[in-house]
Amino acid sequence: MPQLTPAAVSKQITAGRPDPIYLLQGEDDFEKSALAHEFEQLVEEDLRPFNVERIHVGDLGSGDKLAAAVASVITAARTLPMMSPRRVVVVLHAEGLLVPKRESDTATRALDELEEFLKKPDPQTALVLVASAIDKRSRMYKLLARQATLVDCGAIEDQAAAERWVRTRVAAAGMEIEAAGARLLAERCGTDVKRLRNDVDRLLLYAMGQKTMTRDDVREIAGPAALQDDWAMANAIEAGNGAAALGQLALMMDTGAPPEKILGQLGWLVRTKFPALAPAGVRPAVEALFRTDLDLKRSAGDPRALLERLVVELCGSVRGGARPEGRT
Repeated sequence: MPQLTPAAVSKQITAGRPDPIYLLQGEDDFEKSALAHEFEQLVEEDLRPFNVERIHVGDLGSGDKLAAAVASVITAARTLPMMSPRRVVVVLHAEGLLVPKRESDTATRALDELEEFLKKPDPQTALVLVASAIDKRSRMYKLLARQATLVDCGAIEDQAAAERWVRTRVAAAGMEIEAAGARLLAERCGTDVKRLRNDVDRLLLYAMGQKTMTRDDVREIAGPAALQDDWAMANAIEAGNGAAALGQLALMMDTGAPPEKILGQLGWLVRTKFPALAPAGVRPAVEALFRTDLDLKRSAGDPRALLERLVVELCGSVRGGARPEGRT
């Protein structure tokens, strides 16, 4: 079955031509919930109490609970629509139904029944499974990949997609945002959809009453730039690029990384990479690590300044301690 974007599914709903089964998953709980509500449009408003059913799976800690949940979903999906051409069944927290935590004979029989239904769904019912990430190796996910329409909610691949996400969310709230503002917010949040959503929500509150949000508004509200690669600092040090390494260190500090964690990463870098990368620089690098560790423990200076000095020294060790060409 196809993999569609939320926008493409919305078009199917508007056209009144839904697929039999959908699996909504991804990191954006807001988008999953909003899209699940859109399926109600398939049924006339006056008839929704009879033809729209929402099932909260909840915690299925035993085989009996799983069997009862499967039975309720299948019964709801096989119930004929009343005075309507279609019925909608939305299953929330469906991951507990699809990938149960405990195995038993009862759970196995329940999953077998669910599989049989998914292989032959009722054509008059749109079954919408809303779940967190599901293990793609599980047998149920493999079945859904064949039988259901998969919808990834909140997948943002790059900064351009993040900017579009910001503009769309702001427009949905009846406001506008300057292109420079959307760009700045995307730069600071990266592809982290949860951080984007939180910052946009804060921005909407901050700019309440304005028609257009500006770059200055974003600068006041949004946090520091997102750290896109936890190992970017280490990679920059390996390349001997002090400016890039210091920039990445600043990002790590600004996003709340503990100095001890950063020092641990630098220690790993020296232990595992320096012997081959810069053998002549191993000894001074180790000495710099121990000195910085001691200074941090006794609060002998600002942690950022101490780590900056260490990063500069490590970059210098890489540049000056590399093995000369032609020697082993």
